[in-house]
Amino acid sequence: MGFSQQRSVSRLGPNMVIRPNKNALDRDDVDVERAAPSQKRMVVVGAGGMLGHRVADIARVHGWDVVAAPRQTCDITSLSGVTTYLEQVSPTVVVNCAAWTDVDGAEEHEAAALAINGEGAGNLAKATAALGVRLIHVSTDYVLRGDDNGGRPYAEDAPTDPQSAYGRTKLAGERLVAEHNPNHLICRTAWLFGEGGGNFVDTMVRLAGERDRLDVVDDQTGSPTWTGHLAAALVQLAGSPATGIAHLAGAGQVTWCGLAAETVALIGADVEVHPVTTDAFPRPAPRPAWSVLGSTRDDVPRLPAWRDGLSAHLIEVNAAHA
Repeated sequence: MGFSQQRSVSRLGPNMVIRPNKNALDRDDVDVERAAPSQKRMVVVGAGGMLGHRVADIARVHGWDVVAAPRQTCDITSLSGVTTYLEQVSPTVVVNCAAWTDVDGAEEHEAAALAINGEGAGNLAKATAALGVRLIHVSTDYVLRGDDNGGRPYAEDAPTDPQSAYGRTKLAGERLVAEHNPNHLICRTAWLFGEGGGNFVDTMVRLAGERDRLDVVDDQTGSPTWTGHLAAALVQLAGSPATGIAHLAGAGQVTWCGLAAETVALIGADVEVHPVTTDAFPRPAPRPAWSVLGSTRDDVPRLPAWRDGLSAHLIEVNAAHA
């Protein structure tokens, strides 16, 4: 199952995966439309990261001429540099996956995080607007307050109120993108995991091989999101007219402890997963107690259940069997 239309809402099927070590989608499992001839060149900023490399892989399969732009190639902290670079490569769309993602480090180095997450995103917005280029910008649940929200998923129009330096810098980026390029789509996601980058799921797999008990926080709830599902949605949206803010996260919700327990079960490890409170693991940056994102839009894809993404990821990294 790939993309299917259901009441005008695009839904990404749970089997839309990149096969292990192939860097390509299973063509029999995908029916997403290929990019139109007038929408063929995509620059992926931050293409060396966990999400960026997946976006580049999927976009190539779907007919995009992809220019992978890792940090050393495209320095978004320099407006003149990024403008010159984009003028040279002449894209029709830019997908910004570059970010300062060290949440705790941002508490101590907020100015450095702001240079990338805030001002860097703004530079991309200014440069793409000047060139008439569409911008897809990846953001985060940390721009929201992170309280229980009455037990409801956060919708796109929920008030922003970041509680950490990381969240503040990402919100600054959202605002600059919206201010400087009207042809933008800000895509918020949460609890990201995938091949090619450090993440909670892979940490649990490693620790399950080293310990017989895992103490895991059970009072934070979110929507785990696999890069394979998110990247496919970003590629679809790159060629769409959708603008504004979209929420793209794995369907459903779970605590970190629940995610760890599901991971341990899928890999068949004999490990006890023990629930603890946030206080058991004090960190420099506050973590949201509630990171469940919901979508109210009918013009953006809905991602599959987080369990489907977890299973696909574990198979891809050879931690579980198909």
